[in-house]
Amino acid sequence: MKKIALVTGGTRGIGAEVSKALRNAGYLVAANYRSDTDTAEKFHRETGIAVFPWDVSDYESCEKGILKVCETLGGTVDVLVNNAGVTCDRMLHKMNPDDWTKVLTINLNSIFNMCRLVLPAMRARNYGRIINISSINGLKGQVGQTNYCAAKAGVLGFTKALALESASKGITVNAIAPGYIATDMTAAMNDDIKERIRIEIPVGRFGDVAEIANAVMFLADEKSSFVTGAVLNVNGGQYM
Repeated sequence: MKKIALVTGGTRGIGAEVSKALRNAGYLVAANYRSDTDTAEKFHRETGIAVFPWDVSDYESCEKGILKVCETLGGTVDVLVNNAGVTCDRMLHKMNPDDWTKVLTINLNSIFNMCRLVLPAMRARNYGRIINISSINGLKGQVGQTNYCAAKAGVLGFTKALALESASKGITVNAIAPGYIATDMTAAMNDDIKERIRIEIPVGRFGDVAEIANAVMFLADEKSSFVTGAVLNVNGGQYM
């Protein structure tokens, strides 16, 4: 019986590549999205991957969404990839409470929502893979991103604690900390800013979404059962 993999923010950028990699590896994949229906439907048409809309920052929405995934795909979630996230960049002295709350709620609270809801079934089966997408900036900080860096650093602490709680139940919990990856978000940067970032990356380029998907596939594999509580840096050597 095929395993079920659920990817939040799974129809665009890194999430879309992760969804496709999991499908190609034989998983039944559910790709979550929040509101961009046109992109999600196009992704579904092109890949055949099932797409499910809900707001990962809302617990009840997650509860209903996960139930719908399980009913549609005929099982429970074996692999959870928490990828959904947003930025709202401002220097702290210009940041308003809404900027702070929005980023913390979507980027960190959603991790609690999703993990809390899939864990009981994983524990009952003594098997599960949880992979949380953090960021290089959760490790080293970044100007104008106190909210984002706080959330992504929180993801790392959450990952390590949940790994300890879940290890005896055959559930691994790991994080990936991507560096700068070529996505729509980075493409929107000014060319001079992109060049300043690029020259700081030892390998001399931005990462590719497929390189993050490859890291996810390693951690999702049944053979990776001795890897838990880890933070896998995929950043071209920019931060060790």
